[in-house]
Amino acid sequence: METTTSPLLPGDRGRCGWLRRRLRLKNPLSSELSGAVGDLGTFIPIVLTLTLVSNLDLSTTLIFTGFYNIATGLLFDIPMPVQPMKSIAAVAVSESPHLTPSQIAAAGASTAATLLLLGATGAMSFLYNLIPLPVVRGVQLSQGLQFAFTAIKYVRFNYDAATLKPSSSPRTWLGLDGLILALAALLFIILSTGSGNDRDAAEDEDEDFAETSSNQSQCRRRRRLRLLSSIPSALVVFVIGLVLCFIRDPSIFKDLKFGPSKFHILRITWDDWKIGFVRAAIPQIPLSVLNSVIAVCKLSNDLFDKELSATTVSISVGVMNLIGCWFGAMPVCHGAGGLAGQYRFGARSGLSVIFLGIGKLIVGLVFGNSFVRILSQFPIGILGVLLLFAGIELAMASKDMNSKEDSFIMLVCAAVSMTGSSAALGFGCGVVLYLLLKLRTLDCSSVTLFSRSSDGSHVDSEAAPRDV
Repeated sequence: METTTSPLLPGDRGRCGWLRRRLRLKNPLSSELSGAVGDLGTFIPIVLTLTLVSNLDLSTTLIFTGFYNIATGLLFDIPMPVQPMKSIAAVAVSESPHLTPSQIAAAGASTAATLLLLGATGAMSFLYNLIPLPVVRGVQLSQGLQFAFTAIKYVRFNYDAATLKPSSSPRTWLGLDGLILALAALLFIILSTGSGNDRDAAEDEDEDFAETSSNQSQCRRRRRLRLLSSIPSALVVFVIGLVLCFIRDPSIFKDLKFGPSKFHILRITWDDWKIGFVRAAIPQIPLSVLNSVIAVCKLSNDLFDKELSATTVSISVGVMNLIGCWFGAMPVCHGAGGLAGQYRFGARSGLSVIFLGIGKLIVGLVFGNSFVRILSQFPIGILGVLLLFAGIELAMASKDMNSKEDSFIMLVCAAVSMTGSSAALGFGCGVVLYLLLKLRTLDCSSVTLFSRSSDGSHVDSEAAPRDV
């Protein structure tokens, strides 16, 4: 009997082609893997603090954020980060009484519903096109510098393992979480990655020298830079940190329990909704609009020459949390700092965060909540080093402000954001300043002023002759 095979339908070929494009490496595998952990300097401290202080379900959070990473990597085709909602996390662990898991979920779901509404109605795209670029750069600069300042505190001072709050005692030089370890990690990353664009510069030089020169010293320099930049520095530093966890506390081996925690839907009361919305969602919403949507879209255009849809990014944040928060997963968003950090360490495609998502799924399914014992022993100094590079990369997005007026707006916005500890306050001041400067230079020559003559007729006062 003769068998025939039917060709793929056009739709099938289109779907396969779309998936192949999403799973294509844009950088060497080692660089994509290194970039995958570039955002953990922000992720680990917040997740660990919420787990220890607010009884967050770590297993559920790892599983859901793992799925989020895979989905956003396929959807956006860039290393789109999945970060904690920082304002909600800060309120949950710093204010008294601490927020309960149900109140944290209510705050995350309220923020998500707001972003979903803004995205679905097109209001987010309107805001994205309306907000001046210098104001966005000011928010990015302030966020980047705040990351950098926090990173330096991680490196310099000891932290309470239970709350991750800094103590007044400086970190010792020696030890498995000493200054020497953090400085060694810092120097290793600088030597291997330089300013963060060595690979791109080497590729540009390859094209130039192929046509203009065969200088041996320049060829050796390019090979050395290419070799150094191929080292997955962030991944190496992170793996060393994991190894040190077990060396610092060997009892971790006995405390590990295999298997995930059981999924359950949270019971959120009306009081939980009120407390979560008033105390945590209200300060989080403007931060999510500015940093998780608008700044991310601007930064993606800067780094990847790919301007994302503000509507899609906003809906993505809404859908993620409206699913996960009901099961007790940590409220998350996309963040410009995470995108900058992953880019800084080599991530160039969505495949990078897909690897990260797979890793989170494996850890959440295999170790469950017992993984918190490992995270609690992770060297804070190493996390500070990773966070430092993420912050600096985000702050460097402001380098395109070439005019003095744009730089003035950006710096005022950043200064107010940092001293007022509120991106929304800095954003508001930046918009007002932008409007005032535009009003100052407004051309009024087209406005015709009329005056009434003695006979009752209207005369153009600018055209009327004046006696001197």
